[in-house]
Amino acid sequence: MNKERQDPECFGDLEKVFPMADKGLRQTPDECFYHCPVKTKCLQHAMSTKDGVKVEEEIIERGTQSGTINFFERWSRKKQMHRKKKK
Repeated sequence: MNKERQDPECFGDLEKVFPMADKGLRQTPDECFYHCPVKTKCLQHAMSTKDGVKVEEEIIERGTQSGTINFFERWSRKKQMHRKKKK
């Protein structure tokens, strides 16, 4: 545990709290999902990092390939991500 904030050492580490699973999709590990009292804050923090923006790009690309996202929605989401990267 981090003594300053009482958060686990893995807090906000995207590759530990939301790793890529065997099927090519990201999944929260069982030890985080069932046993961690700060899992929601942790995932929110991890997704607010630059690595989290990459995860959003993965989601957009999967949606584009499957046909669930059209050109304008893809463009809009990419523009929002670009703004997040600048922050």
